[in-house]
Amino acid sequence: MSSNMPPTAKKVPTERSHHGDTVIDEYAWLADKEDPDTISYLEAENAYLKEQTAHLGELQEQIFQEIKGRTQETDLSVPSRKGAWWYFTRTEEGKQYAVSCRVPATGDTPPEIEPGKVLDHEQVLLDGNELAGDSPFFSVGTSSVSPDGTMLAYSTDYKGAERFTLRFRNLETGETLPDTIEDIFYGGAWSADGSTFFYTRVDDAWRPHQVYRHTLGTEDDVLVYEESDERFWVGIGLTRSERYLVLGAGSKITSEVRLLDAAEPAGEFRLVRPRETGVEYGVEHAGDFFYVLHNKDAENFELATAPLDDPGAWTPLIAHREDTRLLEIDAFAGHSVVHFRRDGQTGLRVLPKDAEPYQIDFPEPIYDVGPAGNPEFETGRLRLAYTSMITPPSVYDYDLATHELILLKQRPVLGGYDPEDYEQVREWATAGDGTRVPISIVKRKDAAKPAPTVLYGYGSYETSIDPSFSVARLSLLDRGFVFAIAHVRGGGEMGRRWYEDGKMTRKKNTFTDFVAAAGHMKEAGWSTRLIARGGSAGGLLMGAVANLAPERFAGVVAEVPFVDALNSILDPSLPLTVIEWDEWGDPLHNAEVYAYMKSYTPYENVDGRSYPPILAITSLNDTRVLYHEPAKWIARLRATAAGGPFLLKTEMGAGHGGRSGRYDAWREEAFALSWIIERGTA
Repeated sequence: MSSNMPPTAKKVPTERSHHGDTVIDEYAWLADKEDPDTISYLEAENAYLKEQTAHLGELQEQIFQEIKGRTQETDLSVPSRKGAWWYFTRTEEGKQYAVSCRVPATGDTPPEIEPGKVLDHEQVLLDGNELAGDSPFFSVGTSSVSPDGTMLAYSTDYKGAERFTLRFRNLETGETLPDTIEDIFYGGAWSADGSTFFYTRVDDAWRPHQVYRHTLGTEDDVLVYEESDERFWVGIGLTRSERYLVLGAGSKITSEVRLLDAAEPAGEFRLVRPRETGVEYGVEHAGDFFYVLHNKDAENFELATAPLDDPGAWTPLIAHREDTRLLEIDAFAGHSVVHFRRDGQTGLRVLPKDAEPYQIDFPEPIYDVGPAGNPEFETGRLRLAYTSMITPPSVYDYDLATHELILLKQRPVLGGYDPEDYEQVREWATAGDGTRVPISIVKRKDAAKPAPTVLYGYGSYETSIDPSFSVARLSLLDRGFVFAIAHVRGGGEMGRRWYEDGKMTRKKNTFTDFVAAAGHMKEAGWSTRLIARGGSAGGLLMGAVANLAPERFAGVVAEVPFVDALNSILDPSLPLTVIEWDEWGDPLHNAEVYAYMKSYTPYENVDGRSYPPILAITSLNDTRVLYHEPAKWIARLRATAAGGPFLLKTEMGAGHGGRSGRYDAWREEAFALSWIIERGTA
């Protein structure tokens, strides 16, 4: 195929009609994964992309070597204590996957361990490299040790389809049990005595809707709960205290919890409170009472307590605040910790059982902090994770008795990285309606200004893209780039109202916020050429802003992008569609929602204007954003729009998260960064 001729996607178009509106979709045929023409087309697109980007090969290899050279390839995590063991993971140079290990424990102070050095009495639980073998894709969905530490439940996926096979290993003998369960979802929970494991299954729409009970050594698993409402999904977990199994059912806006004494796995789950539309709540066991974090008459959530014998009776403990979003509560034997968000920043507040509450303070102007690796109920320490745009991921223990923050580990960044060479700031753009939109910015102190800039965004599901560190990003910053995150509405950075103002029939705020942030970066003197980047729902953002303001951007990178949102949300047979109606609206049954979505979804709104160069990256086995969405989008851009070029890269053996091995993932990131650098410096 000539490098001057991109693939064409011409077949019989499909006609659909909704609410009196008839639409011709000339690329609907690409949704048929079993059609050999579809696979041939995707392979032709990959071949065309390879030809069009061949000149980037040297830069791509250089960036890959930079990422690799800055990474301590033989490394390990900080051990976390659970019962009689310290648990940790190792990575080894040249190997794609981590190895899970443990060593016997005494006290709260983790053992001093060195990369590459095996500890006395170290036991390997799971070796991802051994399990992966020669498979091009490998993922672990569950890795759960029984409360007594003798059994391991683990599940594996070799396709990227997020359907796993569950197995069990006796950690005392090393024997893998004959019990094998196919097609399960993520997660799971043990009973208190380790005799029983609870797991979830998905329906044809990829919705986890059933919870099963498996008793080791038996074949006939018992269905303990099935969720019939297609808007709801289910999950199962064990409290930190190991006293209760927690079965949760939730939609995007409503939740319902059931509890079961973990010592009685064959018993009946007890309902905490019946579901009430718009009310979300979670339950945490705190010894002689429950915590309940809920949003009933409390938009940013309120923390309540409830007695063990009546968990539905809620007594307020921390009242709702307009300026503070309560995110989670972690309960321990002698204290509890509230994770919260205020002014676009995360924080931690300690609630001792016998003293006044207090907040843990940190010195940087922007950062992200949260609880991490705290499986033990009886402990005098809090494990937390901390990072910023210039501080590598750091693990601390906070001593509850002395109030001392003990740095256990900061991720090594090799090659002479010095945080003093970089600066990070928080600025605010002003949207068209007057709303102030936060932007987190990082650059080298000695870099020219203005400079080529990557502007990243997401803005859906109340997911916050908090300031964090990236080794790969250094390859941009050290070439004089600015990197910025636009914390647009639809995310959760500024509380629940921030989310509500960027969903359903207010979704366009997400897009106009991003365009306002792009304008601010130029007007405030930060940026020359702007490259927009986002993935998944952030990929919808990329497609929308490309339609809304194509002249603002010198390039767009859209990863697993949700760009054919209207057609997908109209089809309730597709994975997760009905669940998504609480996020986007229901265009199938509501003409107003249909018209609103049609007015912004990227695929529907491509026209003949000049668009910036666009790189769309997807995966054939993605079950969340199906591969055909970016494939159709690129085909329509190429046929309709001016500008470009428009390129599609399809991973033929991966899922939503892309390639699974770390070296493969680094190469994929190096490819994207090489494309960005060319666009930013052209």
